[in-house]
Amino acid sequence: MIRSLIRGAGSAMPQRVVTNEELAGRLDTSDEWIVERTGIRQRHIAGEGETTGTLAIAAARAALADAGIDAKKIDLIVLATATPDNTFPATATKVQAALGCNGCPAFDVQAVCSGFLYAMTTADAMLRSGQATCALVIGAETFSRILDWEDRTTAVLFGDGAGAIVLEAQDVAEGTAKSEGSGILTSQLHADGAQHDLLYVDGGPSTTQTVGHLRMKGREVFRHAVGNLAQVLGDVVAKAGITVDQIDWVVPHQANIRILEATAKKLGLAPEKVIVTVDRHANTSAASVPLAFAAARADGRIKPGDLVLFEAMGGGFTWGASLVRL
Repeated sequence: MIRSLIRGAGSAMPQRVVTNEELAGRLDTSDEWIVERTGIRQRHIAGEGETTGTLAIAAARAALADAGIDAKKIDLIVLATATPDNTFPATATKVQAALGCNGCPAFDVQAVCSGFLYAMTTADAMLRSGQATCALVIGAETFSRILDWEDRTTAVLFGDGAGAIVLEAQDVAEGTAKSEGSGILTSQLHADGAQHDLLYVDGGPSTTQTVGHLRMKGREVFRHAVGNLAQVLGDVVAKAGITVDQIDWVVPHQANIRILEATAKKLGLAPEKVIVTVDRHANTSAASVPLAFAAARADGRIKPGDLVLFEAMGGGFTWGASLVRL
């Protein structure tokens, strides 16, 4: 039986840090207003020469170094992003060229804030089926490039960054219980296109021939997020045959502290088990889950043997969860 093991993790952030106070200087808002409603205190914003691709490459190199694996061993790259460098080719091919692992499959997936989970699940399926043996899974975004900086309801919420993991296929003894042994134990993904108008970008090459700006109906998104995430988390836990109290850590999409708290409460999760980086990263869409994971792994909170639950929800709507034993 083959499972996908997380061998390493890495991250990359733009150099420029933008505080709430700086935004308050040009928007009708304040640090107190932003913190109270979102938990965000600062975010990183890409500058000249910093793109989704450059951040993805830096995060990938950090993940490879953490794993102690040479880039030549990578035979699959899956990159989640809603803000690619170009309409085509895929930003993943830029990563591939920069790392020198040409010839292997390299492609982007787009599921907005759930993108990293979609990418990880896709890579996991390819590893388990024998189509690859060692994969880079990356979430990278420059959402600052699609924000309406005159709209205080959305401009304060997002930031830029990239996170990456190295997945490697490994044989696990037959008969190993679903919740035992290392690797990705189970995943579940969903989408509901009927909710398109609650969170979207108002432009695209096939409609307006523009990039467009992000638009969101915050209250409706909040309501759907709490309900959908609680449902999928419960489903994944049940599918793995475990109980919520057995989970060591939850690594959620970092959208809003209120969503994190409400989801944890609905599931009966202890707040101290939830990894929170939204205060310093803001919402980095597909990058937020791997960024939070890399941060908690680097500071020693997440350790080998821990049972970790990843979850996210994004525009589309898309949402999902994955349970991983490190």
